[in-house]
Amino acid sequence: MRMVDLIEKKRDGLELTKEEIQFIINGYTNGSIPDYQVSAFTMAVFFNGMTETERAELTMAMVESGDQIDLSQIEGVKVDKHSTGGVGDTTTLVLGPLVAAVGVPVAKMSGRGLGHTGGTIDKLESVEGFHVEIENQEFIDLVNKNKIAVIGQSGNLTPADKKLYALRDVTATVDSIPLIASSIMSKKIAAGADAIVLDVKTGAGAFMKTLEDSRELARAMVRIGNNVGRRTMAIISDMSQPLGYAIGNSLEVKEAIDTLRGEGPEDLKELCLVLGSQMVYLAKKANSLQEARQLLEDAIKDGSALEKLKEFLSSQGGDASVVDDPSKLPQAKFILELEAKEDGYVKEIVADEIGTAAMLLGAGRATKESSIDLAVGLVLRKKIGDQVRKGESLATIYSNFENVEEVKDMLYKNITITSEPTKAPTLVYEEITE
Repeated sequence: MRMVDLIEKKRDGLELTKEEIQFIINGYTNGSIPDYQVSAFTMAVFFNGMTETERAELTMAMVESGDQIDLSQIEGVKVDKHSTGGVGDTTTLVLGPLVAAVGVPVAKMSGRGLGHTGGTIDKLESVEGFHVEIENQEFIDLVNKNKIAVIGQSGNLTPADKKLYALRDVTATVDSIPLIASSIMSKKIAAGADAIVLDVKTGAGAFMKTLEDSRELARAMVRIGNNVGRRTMAIISDMSQPLGYAIGNSLEVKEAIDTLRGEGPEDLKELCLVLGSQMVYLAKKANSLQEARQLLEDAIKDGSALEKLKEFLSSQGGDASVVDDPSKLPQAKFILELEAKEDGYVKEIVADEIGTAAMLLGAGRATKESSIDLAVGLVLRKKIGDQVRKGESLATIYSNFENVEEVKDMLYKNITITSEPTKAPTLVYEEITE
């Protein structure tokens, strides 16, 4: 088998076999196939696409290129959730305890953030003492006991994907649905999930800017999952503005606590109920999405979801008293208001730019080496469609330095007020179940 023949085959729009795809992935991973040939291959895929079978085979070849996490000792159906990113996306902090409270095992491998705010681990480390440095057996035991645990990413998962992504990033082939879909799904499958729920974002703050592209990606990933024996569902949700109100690590933890108490932002609560319903249904804890949602709503109302959060935090060394007293979370020295300069209605909040403003305060990492300030960030006081009066707060800035003029300028540029009433964006555009 020669790589040049496989490049030619894909260039001409023909379907590659399982063995041919494995040859490419194995050869690239071990270094016997050079970058320039794989660059030609990814460009051919970019223009000609891949069949459903090819996508599934590419995904599994990347899964098999490295370690695979064995979660078979954990009782029940292990459901993983993946979001394609966004600003103020606090769903994991809410969903973990919420679905665990109704008996769904949440065995979560999470990473640290790079960009607007920290990753799930950074946010959880806002709780004093919380740690993810636990042995695999303790991780499995905790999930069996409490139905939830979070561990840091370890091992050599999907090395082919890491290498391929780095190449795509410098050869203008990132925006290829087959390559994006197989990249995301390979990581979820290698992490040991039995079933997968996907939150595909759309809008200005999302990787996929249009509903059409988001729909195509969601369907591609659902089909890959189902084709390789993982029950998979997806939703397409809005990221034209930040989700919820809080952007920043300890601020998002407080918002997650509020949401589990039934007092959080309506959009964050609704999104968690929609995603959580899919997780509970795929875990076979309910016979329909409607029944699953009712179980989750009951867990918020009766306080069991909030109790599960306390149990989860304390079992990994965290001070669970922050749930009852969030003032124990890291606090910023300066709290400043961004006042509206005019009357009107909020027309636009550019999500990714608002995220960048939070990063300027220290809430995120510009590079892997950057340190994060867990106390700082933003809390929006208005969302798209809300009426606002001159002098009212558009956002509260939590900072550990007093001069925040650069941050204020960025916020003013990216929160647009108009005289005409504006409709709030749709939160969940559609659910994709097959």
